[in-house]
Amino acid sequence: WGLLVASMGWGLLYATRVMRRQVSLWWLLGVHRFLGVMAIVFTGVHVIALVLDRFIDFSFADVFIPFASSRHPIATGWGIIAMYLLLAIEVTSLLKARLPYHWWRAVHLASYPLFALATVHALSAGTDSRAVLGDGLAISIGAISIALALIGLDRRAGADPRRRPIDGLRIPKATR
Repeated sequence: WGLLVASMGWGLLYATRVMRRQVSLWWLLGVHRFLGVMAIVFTGVHVIALVLDRFIDFSFADVFIPFASSRHPIATGWGIIAMYLLLAIEVTSLLKARLPYHWWRAVHLASYPLFALATVHALSAGTDSRAVLGDGLAISIGAISIALALIGLDRRAGADPRRRPIDGLRIPKATR
């Protein structure tokens, strides 16, 4: 969840251009991509650990089919849907150069429901969901993410919808 939050934060800093004078947009994009990949890796570790855990006893169906688990079925189901959204966002990002921009953007906007679902999952199914510090951290990070998103939406309201963000896969001509 922390990697997801960090990736969203860096993505919002990149998209809103809030820090364009302090740091390179290329660096922000690179960190955002790295954190997204790490979120996928650690989600995989989370799923594998649940399947291998003898105490909880999740089956493959319990961790891959939404709402199939007998243990916290609703909370687990939201987590599984969040995992599939995360995979869709990452796969379309890897294929960004081959996809029409509006398709990539439509899928990438699923980051907001992904964040909401992952937060609900963490707070309702997690073992630390009763911890005050964890809840406070979740609420604080959520508020910061919402504020950055609103700044981004406000700044993009007047932007040209055909404007493409920097494509980090290509090296700028000036530095070749």
